[in-house]
Amino acid sequence: MTFPEFPEISDGLIGRRQVIGGLSLAGLGLLATSATAGAFTANAGPKVTVRGPVATSAAPQMTQRIDLSDLPPDWARNQGSLLTEYTRYINNLKLKNISPAQVIKAHAKNKGSIWNTLPPKMWWTRMGYTLRVADRVAQEMNVTDVEIISAYRCPAYNAHCEGAKSRSWHQANVAVDLKFPISASKVASTARNLRDRGLFRGGIGGYWNFTHIDTRGENIDW
Repeated sequence: MTFPEFPEISDGLIGRRQVIGGLSLAGLGLLATSATAGAFTANAGPKVTVRGPVATSAAPQMTQRIDLSDLPPDWARNQGSLLTEYTRYINNLKLKNISPAQVIKAHAKNKGSIWNTLPPKMWWTRMGYTLRVADRVAQEMNVTDVEIISAYRCPAYNAHCEGAKSRSWHQANVAVDLKFPISASKVASTARNLRDRGLFRGGIGGYWNFTHIDTRGENIDW
């Protein structure tokens, strides 16, 4: 799916926060937060409104060892210090069914000579919201084997992905494509049920073998 044009608004958090209550979701510790970003240009992202947990990159040091030894060596070197920082950020989200290694490896992909990258640091918290939603879907179905096919896609890499739109929400770092060891239609149905119960606002796309989930700020299905 693609996103529309929006007037430019600087990236940052708006201070209003409230706990999403009721329907047994309060125990998730999810907070309602709005985040906005500028109009989509070559150097800026779309306006985004998301609801989810608040997390920052200024998190404690990782306490568990995360094995990234099978990443392509050149790709890992090209990410520099951001690779360690982003891994630490994902780890401190404390996801129960999605490993930090899974998230990182979803970025280390190429289409011919075109390689994907990690997302811009100022957009990291956007993916935190979306991953918490995906993790909650997995918990709802009691599934621990979750494969992340795609998360952030840089523009050059996105342009070479079969079927990807030029204005894909993956480029805004608010979308993930996931595979579960159960039917994709059931995953999409579970995600829509949680969305209807107020967990998040965003898009859900059902495909024959994977499910797209994003936190764009408005509900849409396909």
